[in-house]
This record gives sequence, C-alpha cells and structure tokens, in this order.
Amino acid sequence: MHIAILGLGEAGSLYAAGFAAAGTRLTGYDPADSTTPPGVLRQATVADAVSEADLVLSLTGARHARSALEQAVPAMRAGACFADMNSGSPALKAELATLLGERGDLRFADVTVIGSVPEHGAATALVVSGDGAEDVRQAFAPLAAPVDVVSDRPGDAARRKLLRSMFMKSLGASVVEALAAGQAAGDLDWLRGQIAGALADGVPGMDRLADGTTKHGERRGHEARDAAAMAAELGITATMTLAAADVHLGAARQAGRLEDSLLAAYAGLASANIGDARQRLGLVDSGISAMWPGATVVGRAHTVFCRAGENVGLSQALETARPGDVLVVDGQGDVARALMGELIAERARSKGVRGMVIDGAVRDVSVLAEIGFPVWARAVTPAGPYKFGPGWAGRPVAVGGVVVNPGDLVVGDDDGVAIIPTAEAEQTLADARAIEADEAGRRAAIVAARTETSA
Repeated sequence: MHIAILGLGEAGSLYAAGFAAAGTRLTGYDPADSTTPPGVLRQATVADAVSEADLVLSLTGARHARSALEQAVPAMRAGACFADMNSGSPALKAELATLLGERGDLRFADVTVIGSVPEHGAATALVVSGDGAEDVRQAFAPLAAPVDVVSDRPGDAARRKLLRSMFMKSLGASVVEALAAGQAAGDLDWLRGQIAGALADGVPGMDRLADGTTKHGERRGHEARDAAAMAAELGITATMTLAAADVHLGAARQAGRLEDSLLAAYAGLASANIGDARQRLGLVDSGISAMWPGATVVGRAHTVFCRAGENVGLSQALETARPGDVLVVDGQGDVARALMGELIAERARSKGVRGMVIDGAVRDVSVLAEIGFPVWARAVTPAGPYKFGPGWAGRPVAVGGVVVNPGDLVVGDDDGVAIIPTAEAEQTLADARAIEADEAGRRAAIVAARTETSA
C-alpha cells in the first residue's frame, strides 16, 4: 500500500514512523520547514504527494482541511481514499465528503483520534465513518491500532469525538486552573497529589492534561467550541465546555505571545489592507478615531475593562503591562468622563506601552500629540474619571464592536484600528502584504494611464 501524509508535524511524524516500520511506501507534504520523518519521500506539492497514493491521510489541522482536500482531489488516482484525521465538526466532515464526491471515483473517511498520539503513537485508537472506513481499517491493521467503524456517514465519527471532548477538554481546563491556584496559594505539591490520586493514570495523566492544554491549547480550544456548538444543536447548553474552550485558548495565547519580529513586520502596514485581508472583520468601529493626525501603533493587546466613567481598570493594567503592549480599554462607550490624560500616558510610556485604544473619552490631547503617544478614543472631554471601580485587566473585552483577547495584535493608524487574533497574525500579514502590493500596482497603472492621456 502507498500512503500519502499531508502534514508532517508531531502527529504526522508519529504516524509516518509507524507505517515506515510496517514497510509501507510513504510520501508526504508539509509547507512548513519541518524535519522530514525517516521513510517518507517528501514532495514539493500536495499533488505530487498524493498522485500515486492508495490512501491520503490529512493531518493539517481543521483550519486547513478544506484547502488540503481541494489541492489533493484533482491529482488523486481513481479508487483512492482521502481520510481526514483532523479534529473538526461533523458539518466540516460532511462538507469535505461532498466536495470529494464531486469526482465520483474516490472514497472519503471521517477519522477521529481517541487518545494521545504522543503517548500511544501510531497505535492510538481511531473512530471512523464514511464510505472509505474499511480502507482505513485495513491500512491501520499492521499498526495494531483499534479502529471502530461506526457508519458510512461522514460526520458520525466526528460527532463521537466531540461528545468525548466535552468531558476531556473540561477536565484538562479544570486541572490547569486548579494547579495555577495551588501554586498561587503555596500548596502546589499537596494539590498535585490530590489530583493525581483522583486520576486512573496518576501523575503522568495529570501532567499530560496540564501540558497538553498549553501545548495544544489553540486546537483543543476550537475543538471544545465545536463540541459546544454541536451540543447546542442537540438542545444542550454546554456551559462547562464553553468555559473550557476559553481556558484552552487563553493558555495558547500566553504560550504563543507575539514575537517582536512579527510586530516589526507589521510596521507601516495600513489598517485598511489588514481589514481587506480579513474580509473586513476585526475593524474597530469608526466612532473610535486617532486623537492626533499621523498616530500609528503596532503592539500586543493588554485588555482592560472600566465601568462607565471609572478608570480603576487602567490603573491595574499599568501594573501588569509589558513593553510592546497596547492597552485596549472597554470603557462601555461612555463619553461623559475622560479615562486617561497626560499623566497616565507618561506612566504608560515608562512601562514600554506603545499606545491605547479606548472605547470611551480622553483628555489632554494636545499633550498626547506633543509627546507622540498614540491614542484612539471615542471623544474628548475635560471631565476626569471616578476611581471607585470596578475594573480589571487581562480578560477578553469588547471594544468598538470587536472582541479583543489578551495578546491579540493591534494595528492603528489614521484610518482606524484593526485587531488580529494571535493565531491568525502570520497568515494575515502575508495576505495584507499581497493586497498592498496589488493595490500599489493598480494605482501605478492608473497614474501611468492618466499621464499618457495628458500627454
């Protein structure tokens, strides 16, 4: 059998090792500059990797699942099977099967992994559905991987995975939160013993849940949200699962704090181009504008909540702000009292804060311009704030119609402010630069045509 593996990251490499040991012919593709697993003939394109394969295993992540399938299908040989092994929703799996079915001579398998691939390797248990389920069972038989074929309907395997995720992701989130509290209270060792004693696999299981929540937080967070959405379709309110998604995504944001090099790459990139690259999403509403002409900023969001007319949250944020941060303040849109002025601006500058975006009012704008501290706000008023609270920093907020999470990328200029989720920063940069180049070329052509007409 010839197997093609799309995605040669941690899971893809472990499956490659298992199949290579079984003597399977392997080709692979990954756009990242990752190490090629032994036994895999790496190809330059998806098409080259899949053209002779009997079975294609897609391990690209759910966000890239459709793109991988669309690139693979035209090049696959008749009678081959495409197995999507990503953690996606039942609807996504059904959509992929429909796209593949347009060819008419290919099979599709919805494959979900039940357990830890780093722990069990290629022998990790699988649940499979779709008309290509038997192809997967036969391929994994030499690896001693338990394969549970549930039906011929794509999406059924994904549904079972998400049902399990409602419990497992919530458990992982609970372990992470409890350990953080134990450390803060000075009782970490005692609490570790309590948690390990309650788990069947003890300390290794506890550490695997805690480490995985951070290492795979983004993927698991989105998986938990998919599980909650599925539960809602079943008439169940998945309160714990939604909370678990927030914990996982928060852990991912902390682990994946934007590097200074990426912030520098965004310098000079127009917020308008960023908005175009993100289908006009993530743009703060036009009521929030720069307080002085020419203000620009690129930085990481340090999120703040202030009750209307109060700025206690800002004071708290200044205690925890780090160089490269932009304070993004949910002031509830209140414009009766300024939440900051020159003194807070100077304190922020001393902490390395690059600027502020405030859904509320500010004052001392002439001084802000004089010292070059960039601020975007909804209004200007001389009236100062109250200081009774409540207020806080470091939680998700809504500013100008956009949800902002701690660590998100903030880009501001004369046109306004764009917010880019951390996980999308690299791709958005590439897309926005491409739009920038395209617009520059089109503008040059217009100018050239006008010049020729004038001549």
